[in-house]
Amino acid sequence: MLNNRFINQLISSFFDLSPIFAVILIFQVLIIRQPLPNAVQLITGTFFVILGLTLFIQGLELSLFPLGESMAYAFARKGSLLWLLAFAFCLGFAVAIAEPAISVVAKKAALIASVQHAIEQTDTAKNYYALGLRITVALSVGFALLIGVFRIIRGWPVYYPIFFAYSCIILITPFAPPHIVGIAYDSGSFATSTITVPLVTALGVGLATAIKGRNPMTDGFGMVVLASLMPVIFVMLYGILI
Repeated sequence: MLNNRFINQLISSFFDLSPIFAVILIFQVLIIRQPLPNAVQLITGTFFVILGLTLFIQGLELSLFPLGESMAYAFARKGSLLWLLAFAFCLGFAVAIAEPAISVVAKKAALIASVQHAIEQTDTAKNYYALGLRITVALSVGFALLIGVFRIIRGWPVYYPIFFAYSCIILITPFAPPHIVGIAYDSGSFATSTITVPLVTALGVGLATAIKGRNPMTDGFGMVVLASLMPVIFVMLYGILI
């Protein structure tokens, strides 16, 4: 059964990625009109991309999605609001710290900030700046999940906290240092990447399923957008404070 599932997912991954390969080949052959450099290497790399995507999706379906849903269900059945909120915050912080995109972008932002003389041009200053960005984004994602869980418990419409978050972004932006605004606006996208999105979604759906009177479709989704908005606010505040 697992073999059939893996093969089907492998074929699905190939078709999912085929538009990208088609665009590259069409422009290479018809517009640039040059042969592909290192064709063997490109074919090998393409195979690894398809295989990696297949394994990643299989991992989500077999571990992260069931784990997030089961833990949310267990905490909801336990009936302790404090422990549920603490779990949501800790989960958000942990997955954001583990997110590879955050680490890479934080290091790049620290390098550019040092070149632009926003911070000192030393390894210590750059490491401190990158670590501060990572922790800030992680705290913001944890806070976003805390709000998202509280929203599901209270039955609030998803647009209430979203409108509030956008209002805060609009109000804070004029006071943030210019060099941090672009980083802050991008931080929401790289905070909600490969690890964060599956667990956040699973947490929301699992919690909405466990609580009587909640609809997983209308109440379970919407947490990812909070996890993408809160880093914008927190990173701009981080820029103002430092």
